[in-house]
Amino acid sequence: MLARDWYYNQRRRIGIDSAVASLYGGDDDADLRARAALSMLGVKKGWRIADIGCGNGVLACEAARIGAEVDAIDISPAMLALAEISARDRKVAIRTQSAGLLSFAYQPSSYDLIVSEFTLHHLPDFWKAVAMSRIFAALKPGANFFLRDIVFVRTPDGTERDVEEWAEFSITNHDFNRDSVVTHMRDEYSTFGWVIERMLVDAGFVLTSVDYHAPLHGTYLLRKPKHGEQG
Repeated sequence: MLARDWYYNQRRRIGIDSAVASLYGGDDDADLRARAALSMLGVKKGWRIADIGCGNGVLACEAARIGAEVDAIDISPAMLALAEISARDRKVAIRTQSAGLLSFAYQPSSYDLIVSEFTLHHLPDFWKAVAMSRIFAALKPGANFFLRDIVFVRTPDGTERDVEEWAEFSITNHDFNRDSVVTHMRDEYSTFGWVIERMLVDAGFVLTSVDYHAPLHGTYLLRKPKHGEQG
């Protein structure tokens, strides 16, 4: 058992990331995006799914509507309360769990799908790797992990473009406000996409697809190999 005096405490991050928290308020397209993601992932009735960092529970509720057995997991009591309200409004059943990537409860090889959106960047890189290993262990062989997160797609280019110029370029040329960029450079643990990829592969995942559709966003579809399958 790891000594709890140095084990990373995710709950200290509650409320820090106002930029990502804003994604959960008043988004009329969230249901549509959740349905599209679940369709792409091939979610079926009877699947067991974990949504880690579930926010207001839109994706978790849409998965439950399909007939999946869903664990909606978040460290924020406010977000879990919103997820429970969403479930009542939609007349679906989800199980909420007050936990994070490092502390969610699971049985080994028990999930058909794990989803985590805009949560991993709250962890320093060492603890990102620990979280990925826990997720890998929780998935059934052959099951998928769908990850979306804040990542740095490009580097500051050394002397060609220093850090200040890089930040200003991201703010000026892309759809990110100043507070969002500042938060993820100063107060969060966002890292480079290539670092995330290496961590995922080292954890044992097969990297099925990667999409860097914006300078600060990365989407990854990973698969846990079946027994005897080469990664």
